[in-house]
Amino acid sequence: MYINENTCVIKGKLLAAMSANDFFEFCQANQELNFERDEKGNIVLMAPIGSQSSIYNGDLFYQVKNWNVKHQLGKVFDSNGGFTLPDGSQRAADVAWISNTKWNALTETEKEKFAPICPEFIIELKSKSDNLSFLQAKMERWMINGALLGWLIDPYEEQAFIYQPEKPQTIIQSFQQKISGKAVLPGFWMDLTVLSK
Repeated sequence: MYINENTCVIKGKLLAAMSANDFFEFCQANQELNFERDEKGNIVLMAPIGSQSSIYNGDLFYQVKNWNVKHQLGKVFDSNGGFTLPDGSQRAADVAWISNTKWNALTETEKEKFAPICPEFIIELKSKSDNLSFLQAKMERWMINGALLGWLIDPYEEQAFIYQPEKPQTIIQSFQQKISGKAVLPGFWMDLTVLSK
């Protein structure tokens, strides 16, 4: 659901006039709901996912987190971690990873809010009710804003879309395999078989 920038007034401000700090405070005041804000200033209300999708998301997060614990190369974020991207949007991925170098360049204040940084690696998981074209457009925005590798994973159709800047999208048609994150995460392989029906 979209809340349009030109029709919504929050605390006396048109939505379009909300700063990144205003939006962060808005989200903190409504913690029972999950929001994103796109590059045009529209707020997107993110509906809770179903139980099966939550299990899938946990499996994906665990694999990235487990790799990172071994290699200690960065920070891993779950779906509650928001970021302010270069285009001014505030987004969250189902799983995100940022290298220590980029994370450590932020101030402590920046780390406490929607950090002004684009994750280098992101995963978006399609739930049964999600619109695929919406998620594909979101993936393109991640790439435009600086992500180096992104995976859009659809466990219901058993396909994964691989995104990299200035490269054609690759589609994986079977979950009876592993996919490599080595372009950004050295030695990482995502086991898709855990998502098979």
